[in-house]
Amino acid sequence: MLRQLSVYAENKKGTLERITKILLDEDINILGSMTDDGAEYGVNRMVVSKPETAMKALTEAGYLCSLKDVIGVEVEDKVGNLNSLLKTLIEMNINVHYLYLSFDRRSGLPIMVFYTDDIWEVEDGLRNKGYIVVGEGAMA
Repeated sequence: MLRQLSVYAENKKGTLERITKILLDEDINILGSMTDDGAEYGVNRMVVSKPETAMKALTEAGYLCSLKDVIGVEVEDKVGNLNSLLKTLIEMNINVHYLYLSFDRRSGLPIMVFYTDDIWEVEDGLRNKGYIVVGEGAMA
């Protein structure tokens, strides 16, 4: 299980730099991220090295933040592996709300990070089908 930090912030010049500066000041590494933009506000979803510390620092700086459990699945770096993972999830009748790519710092393998309902059930189902589901330590 991974913890994802979501930061809701104004969509204007310099916002991402300010957010990453706060994380830098707290010695927090961004291990994977995705930004969804909107007309006025965006959501910056990140897996970071110290999620609770990051949330506290960003909240104190005036950002609206939340933490959420997400799944990280190690996949081999070859054509079709994302499709195979998604096909498995469809066969399990699982809806993926969003996903983004990170990688295991130790092995160098890609990790697909995604959010879905029933995280624990999905995680167990993927393990039973032979997938490697990673925790926070694998990405640090």
